[in-house]
Amino acid sequence: MQPRKPYLYEALFSVLALITVMGISLIKYHTDPHVPMLIGSFFASLVAVRLGYKWKDIEKGMIDGISQALQAIIILTIIGILIGVWILAGVVPTMIYYGLNIISPKFFLLAALLICSITSLATGTSWGTAGTIGIALMGIGKGLGIPAPLVAGAVISGAYFGDKMSPLSDTTNLAPAVAGTDIFSHVKHMVYTTGVSYIIAALLYLFLGFRYGSGAVDVSTIKEIQGVLAGQFNINSLLLIPPLAVIICVALKVPAIPGITLGILLGAIEAFIFQGADLGQILNAGYSGFVSETGNKMIDDLLTAGGLTAMMYSISLTIASMMFGGIMERTGQLEVILEALLKRVKSVRGLICSTILTCVASNMLLPEQYISIVVPGRMYAKAYREKGLHPKNLSRALEDAGTLTSALVPWNTCGAFMKGVLGVSATAYAPWAFLNYINPIVSIIYGFTGFTIERLKDDDKS
Repeated sequence: MQPRKPYLYEALFSVLALITVMGISLIKYHTDPHVPMLIGSFFASLVAVRLGYKWKDIEKGMIDGISQALQAIIILTIIGILIGVWILAGVVPTMIYYGLNIISPKFFLLAALLICSITSLATGTSWGTAGTIGIALMGIGKGLGIPAPLVAGAVISGAYFGDKMSPLSDTTNLAPAVAGTDIFSHVKHMVYTTGVSYIIAALLYLFLGFRYGSGAVDVSTIKEIQGVLAGQFNINSLLLIPPLAVIICVALKVPAIPGITLGILLGAIEAFIFQGADLGQILNAGYSGFVSETGNKMIDDLLTAGGLTAMMYSISLTIASMMFGGIMERTGQLEVILEALLKRVKSVRGLICSTILTCVASNMLLPEQYISIVVPGRMYAKAYREKGLHPKNLSRALEDAGTLTSALVPWNTCGAFMKGVLGVSATAYAPWAFLNYINPIVSIIYGFTGFTIERLKDDDKS
């Protein structure tokens, strides 16, 4: 007996079951999304059995789903090593140290955006940036008399700029993996939408900043951070060579794995030269991460990071998410849902707009940033290829909406985290987190105009 095609209500049952379990687990019990994601896979498997699929088919779907994320998993692994080595070498502290030099009273909001952008680019984490440098900036903003929601908006805009643009970010690796492209093509393609959005956001923060320019900023916290960094690390401009090398690799289209590995090797060499680290310390930092013990809680929280083990959270969630997506795809459930969605989508502009709105809805309904990338990515990947669109268009849309709007939803894990560390609710800072909602709007405009929307070439179709 051959398995039959699922009815729409059966496929929706799998999705709604996942949404229900995820919502209860994250909102009511504040658990991590891993086990709820596996429970969602269980419900999708039950529907698959109802459709006539045998276990070996369901299992193959899970394995096929995971295999599509293997490159991202490998990259996440070596990125964990890179972060640990870069902190040990003083690369990340040097980037933060120089970034803090741009503080100025009249340009405080713009400076907050730039500092958080630099920090998140260096570390690849919006949460780590907001939970450390972001807290310091909130205190400085309070001393200036700047409303907390404005400062929080600038902090979050900068933090999420790095979250979506840094090759060290897990979402920056996850989006191209589920869409079917490579990370460097993905990052370069995002420059078109993110660059314009960032300039608009920067101008808005500059304009707002002049309203509070007469205040005298208390830079004691910033000076303290710089003093602690200089006391623990040998700060030197030559430590900027590893990140510059990785950027050059991006520009030259060097594959992600060798490009990031080069960054690790350069960081290891500089750890030996500038910080006097030995091979054992470098290897330990690569595996377990760097542990900062300065006595300054803010610095220790920021710089105790990295290592292969630190990436296990993202890697395991990626595996669990791809299991669900693999079952849904293998058993035709994604196809049925997609058919229903695409019945009203007749054009490229409609497809891109639908992708962005689906990501936003996922952030509101699931509500977890990773899942708002994985599930829409799995749903739309085939449709983009069928319309002759390069998958980097999809990966860009996933990040423009999935990554950035997560912090705007109060009950999303990202919105809840930001409220916890910054002390401002998402409903209060959302109007001032300019980048997070301007970027999806710009992406929709590009979709409607066709600007920078790239088609598949013949060699891409093979």
